Amino acid sequence: MTTASAPAPRALEHVEALPRYVTAAPAPAPDAVLLASNESPFDPLPSVRQAVIDGSARLHRYPEMHSGQLRAELGTRLGVRPERIVVGTGSVGVLQQIFTAFARAGDEIVFPWRSFEAYPILAGACGATAVAVPLDAAGGIDLAATRSAIGPATKIVLLCLPNNPTGTMPAREAIAEFVAAVPPHVLVVLDEAYLEFTGAGDETIGLLARHANLVLVRTFSKAYGLAGLRVGYAVAPADVADALRRVFLPFGVTALAQLAALASLRAGDELAARVAAVVAERERVHRLLREHGWRVPRSYANFVWLADPGRAAPIGDRLRESGVLTRVFPGEGVRLTIGTPEMNDRALAALSGVRPR
Repeated sequence: MTTASAPAPRALEHVEALPRYVTAAPAPAPDAVLLASNESPFDPLPSVRQAVIDGSARLHRYPEMHSGQLRAELGTRLGVRPERIVVGTGSVGVLQQIFTAFARAGDEIVFPWRSFEAYPILAGACGATAVAVPLDAAGGIDLAATRSAIGPATKIVLLCLPNNPTGTMPAREAIAEFVAAVPPHVLVVLDEAYLEFTGAGDETIGLLARHANLVLVRTFSKAYGLAGLRVGYAVAPADVADALRRVFLPFGVTALAQLAALASLRAGDELAARVAAVVAERERVHRLLREHGWRVPRSYANFVWLADPGRAAPIGDRLRESGVLTRVFPGEGVRLTIGTPEMNDRALAALSGVRPR
């Protein structure tokens, strides 16, 4: 029995010091345009919806713990053995497994910054030190500076390709040279959550055969439109994959998520058409913003980045007042997810009254 004067339980100091993951504020109206979370603007494909409906008849059963069917299908498509594939709760869940298995207090995790805001949270959660390397003046990843930041304590170096939130991406030759230059005892993680929008295909798969310290992380949340089901995967050397499975949350990837991912893979032509539509809209929005005077880097993802450090918050407020939700990074800029033409036109209309700097 405890007494009234006994101290309450406290989280570990490094946990209390973690930054919070910030999402967009709730929609101000039912008809708000949701362009904040890089989600697909399209409803689920009919075949995917049907797979989920059919699978709901077995909700009383646990899912297949290591997603064997999905790993087999991915292995066939990617040309790798299924045991080298690890499925997790979205790409961020897989990243958490990687950090948990390979980093601890005293280790360093190096990544360009600004980038996906979960990186410093995941690094700090396992007690490691996040080493953030500034982007270049154009919002691009500075590969030379990132390589120079790797030191004796570095356990993991992580690149978001293309980078979130700026959408920039180094040339594939530069990426290959970077991976080759990283010491073999340092784990190189390429976060390819937006791969499908780059037009690059599976080129990085070829690097796996040459580098035993390389891991690719991908997701079904973006191009495949399964953000609400949380399923992603890593492709890694067999020993790395085994380590990730050891720290896996048992039954974390639901049966419905696995079925939806399988159905999505089998609807390749339909999904390719949707990706092409998003890419075409991205190029249109980029062109119109540039014509209006905005500083918008070339994007290879399903979003564009408005760099305006001094006015990011007011611009986000103006968009919100117009019924358009975006992701605001105070003091840095605004990330605008690409939606349907109608959604994008509403965002562009809201920005038309803002004078770019």
